[in-house]
Amino acid sequence: MYILASFELPAWANYPGLEAWKFFNLFVFVGLMIYILRRKISDALATRRDAIKQELVDAQQRKERALAQVTEADSLLSRVDADVQSVRQHAQEEAKSERERLAASTTRELEKLEHQAKREMETADKIARKQLKQFFAKRSIEVARETVTTQMKPEDDLSLIRESIGELRRARV
Repeated sequence: MYILASFELPAWANYPGLEAWKFFNLFVFVGLMIYILRRKISDALATRRDAIKQELVDAQQRKERALAQVTEADSLLSRVDADVQSVRQHAQEEAKSERERLAASTTRELEKLEHQAKREMETADKIARKQLKQFFAKRSIEVARETVTTQMKPEDDLSLIRESIGELRRARV
């Protein structure tokens, strides 16, 4: 204020609230602050510039990694169709081989059942024939008894007894 007091200022410079000396003081103060703090400001700005550069480098690296992942994902997606087709084909082949295996197994089981049925039928046939022979033998004996009982006379009985005795005597000698 003392410096400006010796000068005569124009009227507009002394306009209330817009005195020029206030601006001059402000410029001097800002200039001194810049001169005093220029090293610290320069260092802070350099640090900030380096941090921004490092962030840009990191961002570029992240972008490159992301692009690599996108490329890998695209290649995986392009192979998905081929993999799905491969899995489908493999499943169809397995289903076909399973059907063939089941058909072969069923055929073997049917053959086993057929052979078993034949054996059972043969066994049943043998048993039935044996029972039939036994029945006919019993029936023949019954018929023979009835025939002998109804047709045999006492003289025939006596002659049979004599023949049997004669055979016994000869067998003894």
